[in-house]
Amino acid sequence: MLYKVKLKNTEDEVLLDDHVYEWLINDPYLAKIEFIQNLRCHSSGCAVFQKTWKKADGTFKTETIYLHKLVAEKFLFQTKTPEHNLVGARNGNKLDCRLENLVYRSRSVASRKRKSSSHLGYTGVYQENNRYRAVISINRKSVHLGMFATAEEAAIAYNKKSRELYGEDGKLNVIKPRKDSEDE
Repeated sequence: MLYKVKLKNTEDEVLLDDHVYEWLINDPYLAKIEFIQNLRCHSSGCAVFQKTWKKADGTFKTETIYLHKLVAEKFLFQTKTPEHNLVGARNGNKLDCRLENLVYRSRSVASRKRKSSSHLGYTGVYQENNRYRAVISINRKSVHLGMFATAEEAAIAYNKKSRELYGEDGKLNVIKPRKDSEDE
């Protein structure tokens, strides 16, 4: 069975397996701090519990618990290695915290899977005058893949090389339909 938990600061919901949900609501400490009722969407797109507590000496302590990390540490600890120690979402949805979607990754794979901050919206694609250059990183070196007429063509070239080099661990651009192609 699948549970959907509404987040406090958005209309979004977190997806959880039934036995994970049961553990979250029945764990004595998590129940005491009302963990499940106080989940919110972090600026990174992850579900997070964050609360500030006043300590006996008058100072404050902020407790931050990322849901995907908590779930992985409890249920997937046997798959964690010194190399694969960062939790990621197989399908890219950071709010899908079902066990089948969570995976421990290496830092290089996590970096490769990170969302592009390019203004073109594609990883490895750069505009130069009226053309688009496709570039991919291989062993920390930029490798030129070619010049293309459109950003979409350059993104396709990047995707092809990424699949060839990294397989399932490679970053793939989601190709957006071109607006001007609808007019043709």
